Amino acid sequence: MSGLDKMKAQIIAEAQDNAKEILAQAHAQADSIIGEAKAQAEKDARKIVAQAEARAEDSVKRLASSSDMRKRKAVLEAKQEVISEVLEDAYKAVGELDDAAYFAMLEKVLEKYVLPEEGTICFTEKDRKRMPQGYMEKVYETAKKKGGSLELTETVPDGMDGGFILTYGGIEENCTIKALFDARREELSDKVNRQLFTAV
Repeated sequence: MSGLDKMKAQIIAEAQDNAKEILAQAHAQADSIIGEAKAQAEKDARKIVAQAEARAEDSVKRLASSSDMRKRKAVLEAKQEVISEVLEDAYKAVGELDDAAYFAMLEKVLEKYVLPEEGTICFTEKDRKRMPQGYMEKVYETAKKKGGSLELTETVPDGMDGGFILTYGGIEENCTIKALFDARREELSDKVNRQLFTAV
């Protein structure tokens, strides 16, 4: 082999060695890039999974909260229905009291609302018919003790139920059974609620 051929062979060998080294470096860089990309992809995947899990957990909490609210609302509505039924039964029971108990109750109401003035009092026709003998004398005496006087009038407002209405100078004091219940409905509802639903 001539000197020129040897030189060519050496150059080719060096070129091949350089090519192998460059190829090895390229493979190493490629592996590094692939590794980094894989690591980033895994990181992104974990982040996406974590976000999805968080959203799922949040959805579960919202559904649970919504379900709990619906349950509480249903329980509250059921309680209110029971309380309304109890109050309605109590209202009916007052109207069904025997005459002595019924008018004794009205007498206590009168003592509370009668004024030391001249006025009128009216009862429903039904109550006037069942009124115990001598009851109006008690009414007049109660007014007198308060420093006033009452006159019985037969003018009864439409729709009036049991009880009575006092009128002083054109101003009415509605003491019908319905009005008394309506005025104390919230208080009575609270009392019924405590008795029925508060744990002992």
